[in-house]
Amino acid sequence: MRLGLALGYWGRGPSPDQVALAREAERLGYGSVWTAESWGSDAFTPLTWIAAHTSRIRLGTAVAQMSARSPTTTAMHALTLDHLSGGRMMLGLGLSGPQVVEGWYGRPFPRSPLAATREYVEVVRQVLRREAPVEVDGRFHPVPYRGADATGVGKPLKPITHPLRPDLPVLLGAEGPKNVAQTCRIADGWLPLYWSPTRPPQLPALPAHFTVAPMAQARICDDVTEGLGPVKAMLGFYIGGMGHATRNFHADLMARMGYAQEARRIQDLFLAGRREEAIRAVPDRFADEISLVGPRQRVAERLELWRRSPATDLLLLSPDRHTLRVLAELNS
Repeated sequence: MRLGLALGYWGRGPSPDQVALAREAERLGYGSVWTAESWGSDAFTPLTWIAAHTSRIRLGTAVAQMSARSPTTTAMHALTLDHLSGGRMMLGLGLSGPQVVEGWYGRPFPRSPLAATREYVEVVRQVLRREAPVEVDGRFHPVPYRGADATGVGKPLKPITHPLRPDLPVLLGAEGPKNVAQTCRIADGWLPLYWSPTRPPQLPALPAHFTVAPMAQARICDDVTEGLGPVKAMLGFYIGGMGHATRNFHADLMARMGYAQEARRIQDLFLAGRREEAIRAVPDRFADEISLVGPRQRVAERLELWRRSPATDLLLLSPDRHTLRVLAELNS
């Protein structure tokens, strides 16, 4: 199992430590570094900056939001950064949810998310293969566009720039069972959320070299309860506020993992403006199940569970160099 460094997205401003963390991860032998986006910083610009300050570590988006860009634009970002980095780019994509898609990007959330994702990936694949002008007769991502308001003069095009790698990896962030099953069919990898190594999901037969790269917060510390604080804060925000009360994919995932009553309680508290209570309502058992927190020996024992699971890569959310170094030692 390879280790990766997940940097997430910016909060109020850019972190002055991200490039240094990426360089340290590369020095420690980490296989990859990943950036993200929500409704602030984008995923590709920080990754390009990191690419310029590193030489070997692979570069991934976990995830770039599909609604933020047309699929051809996303493919252009990926092929450009792949050239600039010498073939280190991995394209992780996610659909996000209706609150962000409609509230931030000003686009309708697709009525058929599976079909929208399939079309998006197919357009990206055609751009990267550059075998012929791109043509997808899609409901959500038609290329060329032939809607009722089209001029009628659009024509299929091939990218002017020859992609460095026609098989540049495309990974998907997927949560629902149908979405995960489709990901295993059409993508090169899966970026799971809230992965429990003690009860990993049942997956179909996977293609060779398929990547399964869950993300986990990590912290080497003496006090497990204190160390779980940031994990619970993240879960309180995502389960309570990253979605509508009636449509929150994060809460749905927590419920499927056996915490339905707790997920509803977190949502109710968060949406009532009682955010600190929502964070406290996150069960320690759930937070601990999906993270690597505690003294070195405890983390070493739990890391073995991850290594025995179907995960091929473990993407660590940790701004702490000591933690990154200990995990590299334990995984060697």
